[in-house]
This record gives sequence, C-alpha cells and structure tokens, in this order.
Amino acid sequence: MRIVTWNVNSIGARLERVVAWVEANQPDVVTMQELKCTTANFPAAEFEKLGYEVAALGTGRWNGVAIISKVGLKDVVENLKDQPTFEDVTEPRAIGATCGGVRVWCVYVPNGREVDHDHFNYKLNWLKALRNTAETEKANGDLPYAIIGDFNVAPNDDDVWDIKDFANATHVTPAERAAVLQLNEIGLNEIMPRSQKGKPFTFWDYRALMFQKGMGMRIDLVYANDSFTKLAKDVWIDREERKAKGGSDHTPVVIDLNL
Repeated sequence: MRIVTWNVNSIGARLERVVAWVEANQPDVVTMQELKCTTANFPAAEFEKLGYEVAALGTGRWNGVAIISKVGLKDVVENLKDQPTFEDVTEPRAIGATCGGVRVWCVYVPNGREVDHDHFNYKLNWLKALRNTAETEKANGDLPYAIIGDFNVAPNDDDVWDIKDFANATHVTPAERAAVLQLNEIGLNEIMPRSQKGKPFTFWDYRALMFQKGMGMRIDLVYANDSFTKLAKDVWIDREERKAKGGSDHTPVVIDLNL
C-alpha cells in the first residue's frame, strides 16, 4: 500500500500537477493539506475518475484537508476532539479515515506566525488537542495507525537549513517541539524518510531561490504506532516534484507499506 502526504498549496492552482503525479505514482491513499477551497469546490470528480473515494473539508480560506483512497474510505472523522478555535472559527485542519485496514489522520497544524502572537498559543492548544485525539484512536487496538501531514514544526535543528537563522522564530521553539513529542507518550513515533541527496527537507519557500540554495525545512512528518511502523518498508521524499514549474512549495512524502 502506498500512502502519501502532500501540502498542495491550493488544489485549484495545483490540480493538473497533482493529478499527473497521482497517475504517475499510483498511490493508494493521498492526504492533502492547504486546499484553499471549500468542501463543495474540492475537485472530487477528477479523482473519482481515477478510482478514488474522496473526503474533503475546507472553507476556502488558508487551510483545508482531504483524503482520497482507492482502498476504501470509512469511519471518516472531521476535526479533532475538543479542537480549539481561532477568532471563534473552527478551522478545517484535520480529517481521519480508515483506508484498506489502515487508520490515517491528515493534519495541517497551524503556522503559529510569531512567538508573541495569539496564533502561536492557538498552535500549541491545537497540538494538545491532536494528542488527545490520537489517544482516543488507541481504542482501535492494533489497527495500523498514523498521523501524517504538515506539522509546521521542525523536530530537530538539522531539520532547517541553518538553526542560527531561526532565533526567536516559530517552527523550532522548545514549546512546539515538546507539543509534538507528546505523541510519543501515547505510542506514536516518527518514521524518518530515508537518506537522499542533501537534507531530507519537505518545504522550500518560493522566495529568493531557496530551493536552489538548499534553504528548506522538514515539517511534513509521519507519526505512527508500532503496527504501522512494522509495515513501513520505505519512506521517501519526491524532490523532483518540488522542481516542477507551477508546483507546490512542499514536496510529496511517500510511505510504502508491506501489506
């Protein structure tokens, strides 16, 4: 089974590239973040033509998540347990489903903006709700289970191009990293991508030729239980897709399971 997480940075702007990548790589499940469209406007028909079932959640603003699956899509859950709001809005940032006997949660963690911003506290509270939701999922027993997506957190100093450039910045603060590490407390551990050319970054800003300069971040992560981890035969990052004209600023992260 091939499962993919990909921040597409607007499915409307990126639809042609996403469809082409899906056709070329034949994933069984794709989770997408930052749809930038409403649920109703998600191009479900384009993926249904390729044999996928679709669950999407979006408001048309700067968020939105979706799961498409060729191997079944059941027990869909929208949003986290006790998910916090921002400016009185429950943002569409999480969706879970069971696909072919594997439980998958797609998440788009809030950015945090700046460490003294209300959005930063919202991010920490959101991650706390993610941990609580993940603990609830333990009721599924030994079902292979993973939380994948854009965490907007670089777990280690090596996961950014130069930690000295991140003084007083979000994504690398001890509070954010500790909030993600709470997933370890309930039996979820990160599966690292295999070594490739350069550091295994998953995001490069469009500005200032940051991709060409290797100035990236590893913020698209895979956290999984033991049952899922034992099935994972490969995890890799498709840097070639990031090079594509008109592509997202994030690369697909691919998890191949031995099912």
